[in-house]
Amino acid sequence: MQPDALLGALARIFPAARLLTHPGALAPYESDGLTTMRGRPRAVVLAETQQEVVEAVRLCHAAAVPFMARGSGTSLSGGAVPVDDGIVIALNRLDRIVRLDPVRRLAVVEPGVVNLDVTTAAAPHGLYYAPDPSSQSICTIGGNVAFNSGGAHCFRHGMTANHVLGLKVVLPDGTVVELGGSSVEHVGPDLAGLFVGSEGLFGIALEITLRLVPRPETYQTLLAGYASLQGAGDAVSQIVAAGLLPGAMEIMDRLAIDAAEAAVDAGYPSGAAAILLIELEGDADEVAAEFALLMGVIEASGATSTRMAADADDRARIWKGRKCAFSAVGRISPDFIVQDGVVPRTRLGEALACIQELSSSQGIRVANVFHAGDGNLHPLILFDGREPGALERAERLAADILRLCIRLGGSITGEHGVGLEKREFLGEMYSADDMAFMHRLHASIDPKNIANRGKMLGTSSPTGGGYGMHPLERAGVISRV
Repeated sequence: MQPDALLGALARIFPAARLLTHPGALAPYESDGLTTMRGRPRAVVLAETQQEVVEAVRLCHAAAVPFMARGSGTSLSGGAVPVDDGIVIALNRLDRIVRLDPVRRLAVVEPGVVNLDVTTAAAPHGLYYAPDPSSQSICTIGGNVAFNSGGAHCFRHGMTANHVLGLKVVLPDGTVVELGGSSVEHVGPDLAGLFVGSEGLFGIALEITLRLVPRPETYQTLLAGYASLQGAGDAVSQIVAAGLLPGAMEIMDRLAIDAAEAAVDAGYPSGAAAILLIELEGDADEVAAEFALLMGVIEASGATSTRMAADADDRARIWKGRKCAFSAVGRISPDFIVQDGVVPRTRLGEALACIQELSSSQGIRVANVFHAGDGNLHPLILFDGREPGALERAERLAADILRLCIRLGGSITGEHGVGLEKREFLGEMYSADDMAFMHRLHASIDPKNIANRGKMLGTSSPTGGGYGMHPLERAGVISRV
């Protein structure tokens, strides 16, 4: 099929109201949460069934036109920015919870299901879905799978990859395959784990089998104030060294505290340079014993103040302040870049001190909000895009922070992904042999390089091509559906 014939072929599948081509209709799809990067697609199709997604992918493959799957567009790395003149396959209308099995503790969902809706559906059975990104009230499971999202409670419960048991996937050539299954135990290569975090380069998830977990009997939420950001960071290592495994440990600095307080009145301490938010969970007796140990560690760490959540409403208010921190920063800066680097937990205090030095030396304010338990930093670099050169200066500081993370033995991303934003740093983190292997693997699954082209691995020339048996099928590790 010639590329020029693609729109006509799509029009035979999608009615006019669900095939968007007018510039005004395409505008909302030009960027994701990282609004400094944009692309203009040829068209957007609003899929309502899995088969429509499959047919759209097959047409794109036949025409060698790139496509991108999109959910709510909350990606913060440019991972959901459309390929210029490509096709966006919007998945929000694939929002069915296909099956919820409380006995086996699993849910089978379509990619457009909103993260929080899984927990809402599981709640009557005493279960919930553990990964809880800050955007969980709007982000979709398909996007969570693409970027291996985490959230505040990933320290104890892990990332999306730890909760995806199986996937039904359409590969870039239109082949539909089953990866994994419905059991926590699997035999052979972990292909579901390979797909999670692939940023759309390996195709589109049509159904996702999720692991659900029992809701804890009780929570104990503690706020500790510190006179310095480094002091809060050092306290995290002390908590872990004491043998504690909280459900969550989060840190916010003074700028982030002020923004969150103005937005939701979370009750954060007014005099602290930083706060450490710690949440214990589990059986009541277990939590009581851990809380006594935790308080001893916090007192020894030099905390200037402590406050315990009084009840469930108070706990919800505390967490609302943390989860709205990114958007709340808009109250103190017209623009910001959020980074997503990771450092070893033992070097967290050192990393925070270095970020403060970089901020001061370059004259750019940085608000720090991050998942302290696993060293996942979310520095918010504040700037005013109306000022000439301000964006470029902010991007240079962001690059310095990523290189700091690499130098300290960490990663350029914890959960936001590489997308368009961090491609140039991938080769600084991995060896040439590692990069070559990634490119070979990508080319074996998408030889035409049409699935979310340009993300993560860039736009390297693909090899091979054509229809027929898929390479993974020849290897005996997948079967057609």
